[in-house]
Amino acid sequence: MKCTAPTRAVQGTQYDKSEVSDMIPIFRDMKPGTAQLSEGPLSDRFQLNKSYVMSLTNQNLLRSFYMEAGLWSYSGNGGTTTASTTSMEGPEHWHWGWESVTCELRGHFMGHWLSAAARIYAQTKDAMVKAKADTIVAELAKCQKASGGQWLAAFPESFMNRLVNGKWVWAPHYTIHKLLMGLFEMYQLAGSEQALHIMKGMASWFDKWTGHFSREQLDELLDMETGGMLETWADLYGATGEEAHRLLMLRYERRRLFDRLLAGEDVLSNKHANTQIPEILGAARVYEVTGDERFRRIVDAFWSCAVTTRGYLCTGAGDDGELWLPPERMAARLGAGQEHCCNYNMMRLAHMLLRWTGDSAYADYWERRFVNGVLAHQHEDTGMISYFLGVGPGSRKVWGSETQHFWCCHGTLVQANAAYETQIYMRDAQGIAITQWIPSALTFEQDGGEIGIEIAQDGQHGLYPLNKWSVTGMKAITEVDKLPIPASRPDCFSYRVTVSTAKAAEFTLKLRLPWWISGKAVVTVNGAGRDDVPGGAGFYELRRYWSDGDTITVQFPKSLVAEPLPGAPDRVAFVDGPVVLAGLIEEERQLTGEIGKPESVLTPDRERNHSWWNAGYYRTYGQSSNFRFIPLHEIKDERYTVYFPVVPI
Repeated sequence: MKCTAPTRAVQGTQYDKSEVSDMIPIFRDMKPGTAQLSEGPLSDRFQLNKSYVMSLTNQNLLRSFYMEAGLWSYSGNGGTTTASTTSMEGPEHWHWGWESVTCELRGHFMGHWLSAAARIYAQTKDAMVKAKADTIVAELAKCQKASGGQWLAAFPESFMNRLVNGKWVWAPHYTIHKLLMGLFEMYQLAGSEQALHIMKGMASWFDKWTGHFSREQLDELLDMETGGMLETWADLYGATGEEAHRLLMLRYERRRLFDRLLAGEDVLSNKHANTQIPEILGAARVYEVTGDERFRRIVDAFWSCAVTTRGYLCTGAGDDGELWLPPERMAARLGAGQEHCCNYNMMRLAHMLLRWTGDSAYADYWERRFVNGVLAHQHEDTGMISYFLGVGPGSRKVWGSETQHFWCCHGTLVQANAAYETQIYMRDAQGIAITQWIPSALTFEQDGGEIGIEIAQDGQHGLYPLNKWSVTGMKAITEVDKLPIPASRPDCFSYRVTVSTAKAAEFTLKLRLPWWISGKAVVTVNGAGRDDVPGGAGFYELRRYWSDGDTITVQFPKSLVAEPLPGAPDRVAFVDGPVVLAGLIEEERQLTGEIGKPESVLTPDRERNHSWWNAGYYRTYGQSSNFRFIPLHEIKDERYTVYFPVVPI
């Protein structure tokens, strides 16, 4: 396959200064903590994740770091016959799986944990979260000091020597990247100068280690899953501006991958997906801190090859079993399923591209991946992760445990579920954009005054996925003098946006009209309908002087659609608004009906439960035997199938 080539080819590896530009994004992220989740299903998920993050003990998180630095032994002292272990916390309570002291990848989860803690603190300002995270950073600093002041890892330096000598070792760069990322986010989001100091020490070690390598040696080294090392060195350079950090960053440019992407080649098919995505996130970050347009073209070429040209499954995934799916050959490859790490990292990349371009298509992609990825990979009751998420016949989610697995996806789980609010609102030169429709409240400054924006979701006259019992729902079914509840499940999502301000302020409010909208959105401002709302997806702009109490209502009509499997147009997945549906059946079943009219196959089922609507609940009818469909993100332990062949009646 030939991927779409970038607009301008780049020869060699020398950079022309004329190609360096000032990177001015269309959108800017809001300051952490300015948005707060409202009560509801997503805030419940956030709290579930926060409780888990805080439940892990400092001793277990740090154990391998202590061991490597010589600050811990099992006996706890230097004694032999006189030493007692009867009162100690024994191995049955330690972290195992990929965090086991016998696993070469040990220590990767520490970085994820620090990232999650920093993000949770940035949103909640919970002093207990910060105190725990600061304590762990301080203990890591002790480990670094005990190891000579630069090296810090949960494994020995010899792993790096094995790597450079071509001997197999399981991804030490990947593991250190996670630690560096967590330290940087502790600095950036939680104000930890000590975390930045640790990063600088680690950078000095890597500067010395890589400083004598030839370009060929570096290229060989970078072929061994370096994770997002390029991204973290770019983060460090962006924070310090030091020339040594810039040079270290550029050493980690994986030119063998980047040059082939710029040439328009498909260098991805059948390759390890979560090797390349973090490297592209690194290229994106280098572009942001240097303005070098070459790195922007690398990111654009990757997106073209990974998403635009390749296509993707109904969940947004272009991978299965950790490998990139070949375009137009996906039907034969539906095995283990999408990996959560790939899902999360592609969402991060989509958000960066949204910042740069202001194109709502990237927010649409993020939403598809969020609803049918992040939410679908997490167990609603336990908060644990399913490493893979299959869409083939008879798929089943396999759940990890609190302390026995620690897969890579376990780490991205705690990160992904700590940062919902950062995606909801963004700022541009004209005002505020609502990029994700998640119930929340935002506070920001405009023209010297404080402005509030609140998004509320109506779960009675519109759909509210994952909704369960609530006081609002109870009032709806007991207060008979209020607006009647529809007789049947609504075919729309309904929101109310309220502005609060002490004085009138002029700014633009951009509303994302999502990819799944059916027809035109219905928008009112203070009860007056708007007749200038465009059809289809994109941003709809409202510019005016906003006063306290101004209210916008938005209804997004949705319909049930059948999305063909790329390369197999006779096999479809049923998607209800943004929600992928899963058939509760253990094998592929041929269905009869019209692909263009999925209502000829599915009919609403169990649509109401007590005080809430069951969004995405259907069943087949008129088939040889019928079965139920529910949202993929509600599947727990059931066997399920997502794609089905549909033949005419």
